[in-house]
Parts: sequence; structure tokens; C-alpha cells
Amino acid sequence: MFSADEAGFEEFVLARRPALLRTAYLLTGSAADAEDLVQVVLLRCVPRWKRIADRPEPYVRQVLARESISRWRARRWREQSVDRVPETAVVTAGSDERLVLQQALVALPPRQRAVIVLRYYEDLTEKQTAQQLGIAVGTVKSQARDGLARLRELAPDLDDDPTYVAP
Repeated sequence: MFSADEAGFEEFVLARRPALLRTAYLLTGSAADAEDLVQVVLLRCVPRWKRIADRPEPYVRQVLARESISRWRARRWREQSVDRVPETAVVTAGSDERLVLQQALVALPPRQRAVIVLRYYEDLTEKQTAQQLGIAVGTVKSQARDGLARLRELAPDLDDDPTYVAP
């Protein structure tokens, strides 16, 4: 039989896992990495569940963003040898705008990506984003400005599409 804490954690995971996976996917650019990231983050939250149970979402989102940046930093200098180079997706003029935007997001540095995802996908304020990432509000503003400018460079056609609403 589950305790109230275990049941509450299980309810949270069942209710919010899809949203956490979407956010993790936008942060990592890979479904497999997103699954791993969410799993690690949820495991890190279990010992703190009693303390965060009344409002777990902000805490879990903060751990998600920070862990994503930490994982990127840990991996960025390591080369991985493979037998053959994987095929890369080719973006054509008829590609879905979501795919183009997702590929552009993956090209951003991790902090800019985290700011863009939290500000415009998760719809957090500048102050909330700063709190989630443990950075100053001014840093959020500059990272968002630079990230959006880079997205416009990487995916210029999205700005010209009248049906596209910029983040």
C-alpha cells in the first residue's frame, strides 16, 4: 500500500509526465535524451517530495532546466566514435515549421535554449525564468534577445510566414 507521499508523487508523475517530456525534448532535441532527463530529474525529486509536494511543478521544472544544461556541459568536450555517420534530416521548403523551429532550437547554446523554452514555451515571466535557472533577470533578457535573434538567423522563413506567431 502506498503512503500519501508516494501516492501524491505518483499522481504528479502521471499527470505531468507528458508536459515534462515535451519540455525536456525542447531542451535536448532528442526523444531518448528527453526520456533520460525526465527520469533523472524525477529520481532527484523523490527525496525532496515531502518538501515540494504542495507546489512541485516549479521545483521540478527548475531541476529539469539545470540538469539539461549540466548534461550538455559534461558532454560537449567528449567525442563519441561511431562506426558510421548517422544520416541527418534534410529540411526542404515544404517541411513542417515545427521541425524547422525544433532544429533551430537544438542549434542554440543550452542556456539560450533553456531561456527560450521557459519564457516562450512554458510561458514563464522573466523573473520566474531567472529564478528557475538561478540567473539574473538581466541575463534572461539578454539570453532571450540573443536566442531569438539566432532563431531568426537559423530559421528566417518562419518570420516571413504570416500564420507563424513568433515566441
